[in-house]
Amino acid sequence: MSERRAAQDAQKKEHGVLYYLGLGLSWGLLAFVVLIAALVILVPAVTRSTPYTILTSSMEPGYPPGTLVIVTYQLESGKPEVVTHRVTQIIQPNLPDGEKSFVTKGDANSEPDAEPVKPVQIRGAVWYAVPWIGWVNNLVNGDMRAVIIPLIAGLLFLYGGWLIVSNRLEKRRDRRAALAAERDASGPADDVTA
Repeated sequence: MSERRAAQDAQKKEHGVLYYLGLGLSWGLLAFVVLIAALVILVPAVTRSTPYTILTSSMEPGYPPGTLVIVTYQLESGKPEVVTHRVTQIIQPNLPDGEKSFVTKGDANSEPDAEPVKPVQIRGAVWYAVPWIGWVNNLVNGDMRAVIIPLIAGLLFLYGGWLIVSNRLEKRRDRRAALAAERDASGPADDVTA
């Protein structure tokens, strides 16, 4: 049994620097994907926030196109179109029963937005932003969803299948190497003639 253990230890030592580098990169990539998933899916779901994608360059350089931000304001109350611009001024009405409004402006725009924003239109302040992930969010939630999701799922299943098959083939090679090492260690077979 100790010979088999020695063969397994020898097999482990055959893994070079590239193997461990690849293993470290794989774990690092997994941790990165889990972090992004938490920021883009889990945190907004738990806090009931809404992720939006910056589509234009009006908020550059702070939020370039493709940045995923959480919350914004509606163009018109009750309609789904939204804009992510910064509140630059709060307008307080002179009359006591008047409603305050907000002047908004894109960071990269020279002029403020033409119409003031009413409080009912405000969806909230940007809590945090994740660069470039907005494009992925648009692909997954947009018209391409019917193609992208099955494609990604299929690739993940293929990768999983490849890992299972390659692992079984490696175990089979290890068993054969261990058996060969045991045969070599036991020496040549004795010829017995009757």
